[in-house]
Amino acid sequence: MADVQPQGGGGGGRHEKKRAKRSSTHIDMTPMVDLAFLLLTFFILTTTMYKPSTLQLTFPVPQDEQDKKELQKVANAMTVFLTKDDQILYYKDAFEPGVTQLTRTNFSEITKVLIENNRSTFEQVQELRRRYNANEIDQLAFDTLKNNLEKRDEALFVIIKPDKDAKYRNMIDMVDEMDITGVGKYAVQDTIKPTELALLEAEKLKF
Repeated sequence: MADVQPQGGGGGGRHEKKRAKRSSTHIDMTPMVDLAFLLLTFFILTTTMYKPSTLQLTFPVPQDEQDKKELQKVANAMTVFLTKDDQILYYKDAFEPGVTQLTRTNFSEITKVLIENNRSTFEQVQELRRRYNANEIDQLAFDTLKNNLEKRDEALFVIIKPDKDAKYRNMIDMVDEMDITGVGKYAVQDTIKPTELALLEAEKLKF
């Protein structure tokens, strides 16, 4: 509430100019304080305290050694290392210490390399794309047939392994290359085996 307290002027002669009365305003803050405490009490009483929650994970039962099946070997695999100076090193099939050699290339040549190692799938995907552009098949049919072609056993499987000197942009560019060249089977790994790393570091000395 506000109280207005007038300040009277002295009486003068009748010919004296009348002056406007000055007043001072006093605001009573007591109701505002009461309202603040009421709101604070309301929020305290209506707020629920945070209860930490946990996520329960259910792990599969481990199989016995005799029940474990050997992993099917990939017939057409390529391991690609992304490294410094936008350079790429790769090898085909399984790694054999003392036998496997790394081949060096770069992002201007990797498209050609991937197509050469995935030519059958690439040509069939291109034919599907031609049929789609000619409105011979719809989007759903194109995506389904393309996915089936790229996931065949004989299709190229690429393992991408960036090392500590690779740039993040290199990883993005390589994933884009997978779509450009029709490679539907690929995986990204952030770990490099010690035998692979030794060969990779030796090749990097030649840069």
